[in-house]
Amino acid sequence: MITKRHGVAASALAAGALLLAACGTDNNTSGAPNPNQPTANIQCASGTLTAAGSTAQANAMSEWVKAYQNSCKDATINYQGGGSGKGVQQFQQGTIDFAGSDFALSSSDQPAADARCKTGPAINLPMVPGPIAVGYNLPDVKQPLNLSASTLAKIFTGKITNWDDQAIATDNPGVKLPSLGIQTFHRSDGSGTSYNFSNYLAKEAKADFPFEANKNWPAPGGQGSNGTQGIAQGVKSTPGAIGYMELSFATQSQLPYAKLGNAGGKFVELTTDNVKNFLAKAKTVGTGNDLKLEFDYTNADADAYPAVLVTYEIVCQSGNDSAKLPLLKNFLSYLASNDGQTPLTNQGYVPLPADLQTKVAAAVNSLA
Repeated sequence: MITKRHGVAASALAAGALLLAACGTDNNTSGAPNPNQPTANIQCASGTLTAAGSTAQANAMSEWVKAYQNSCKDATINYQGGGSGKGVQQFQQGTIDFAGSDFALSSSDQPAADARCKTGPAINLPMVPGPIAVGYNLPDVKQPLNLSASTLAKIFTGKITNWDDQAIATDNPGVKLPSLGIQTFHRSDGSGTSYNFSNYLAKEAKADFPFEANKNWPAPGGQGSNGTQGIAQGVKSTPGAIGYMELSFATQSQLPYAKLGNAGGKFVELTTDNVKNFLAKAKTVGTGNDLKLEFDYTNADADAYPAVLVTYEIVCQSGNDSAKLPLLKNFLSYLASNDGQTPLTNQGYVPLPADLQTKVAAAVNSLA
């Protein structure tokens, strides 16, 4: 189960990941690389890879880079954050070897990505599933709040402006809510977290959220913050604030997060199992080795947490730099392996379902 008792570990991991995102590299000079005893499922190759994008997967990528470089002394992997939108743009421009993104390539982004690859299409490889937490700052409210999709939509569109609003009270019978103004925080940069959270609201509360899913936050009003860290810090420092963020940032900031309403009107707690249950009904809608996923927001199961994202590694199916291809394949193969996926639970993420993990491994093996 994912709970706030993991906050200390998540904080330490997030701090390392944020350092990685800020500096663009982590060569792990404090560790002693041992190429003679590589970790299981890490096959070494030499060279340098540069990647950028999703901050949602930064905690996972930080640990993966350290593990790979500990085993492979001649490999250097630089991962910068910057957000999914920036990562996709850099991939299209050919300045990075692969991009991390919290949303698959859109129909408008695909042509430029394909052109960058020259001899083959760009494909989406799901790698890091994780929940989106709705964190809030209400010091006098001790129990986790229930928030339906409709109520959240009204909050994030400015239709509900105070915490003692009747809609919030209806979601939380018996809870004493403060007469306190609401300050919403959203991403100011292009973000897959924004895309997935706005998609949840658009699918579950269309009448109250008349916008399409978008990597650029589509609703008016509120306070924009750069990166998930900016949202978490804004919520933490503002009484009455609320924002959407990856779970590790909520736990790092010691923010409570809500139980969210699903299509069946159930309020679902954010736990590992509940995230897995929602992911279990996701469908692969890409073709060939493009493993783009589509979530089932009609899922009414009482144990399926509905605000979920999956980060993708966007890479060329073919046309990769031949000198970098062995390292690219070996590193991504490690990410998709059991040794790469199993530790994700300790970092606030959820491992890929086994069948999808197998598909990703096969797709990585086919890169050329």
